[in-house]
Amino acid sequence: CYSHAEDAGWTGYPGGTVAAGAVAGAVGAIVGSPAYLVKTHLQAQTLSSMAVGHQHNHESISGAFKSIYQQHGVVGLWRGVTGAVPRVAVGSAVQLATFASAKDWVCERQWFRKGSWAAVLAGGMVSGVAVAVTMTPFDVISTRLYNQPVDADGTGKLYRGFLDCILQISSKEGLLGLYKGIGAVYLRLGPHTVLSLFFWDKLRNM
Repeated sequence: CYSHAEDAGWTGYPGGTVAAGAVAGAVGAIVGSPAYLVKTHLQAQTLSSMAVGHQHNHESISGAFKSIYQQHGVVGLWRGVTGAVPRVAVGSAVQLATFASAKDWVCERQWFRKGSWAAVLAGGMVSGVAVAVTMTPFDVISTRLYNQPVDADGTGKLYRGFLDCILQISSKEGLLGLYKGIGAVYLRLGPHTVLSLFFWDKLRNM
């Protein structure tokens, strides 16, 4: 999606890289939301003696999809998407915009040659930090929305939605509650951002 926006010249306008990245992220979040829902359920699942958080008790990946569909229909597979779309939209917007800007900036300062692998890696490293800082609050919110227990009609028992989740975390846990796990987020997103952007840039040039 982002490449098409670049080819169409949309990223050349002020704020174009941010908007294109956000749209690309939102599309990805919508498409991948059912898989992210199941992933969250399965990762939180453990023995009852050491369980933390709500347990959905799925037996397998396919069993999880089947169980969610049988209980809540197609809509149930997209439960939590309201937290995923802003999460990935913000993450992708920051990731792609800061990558392009940082890469151009280090080349303008003549620290690295334009098109060199070092410039691409530098851009990816800056982008990784920016993504972790901006994305962590949305990551916390989407995880809570995905993993909360639900009523028979699919309504969350703990949070009514995205805004309610923000308000509850902020009031009960403070603003730093929105940054829980930022170290782990960076350990995941840092290498992911650097490597994915590096290979994306090189493959596009090829």
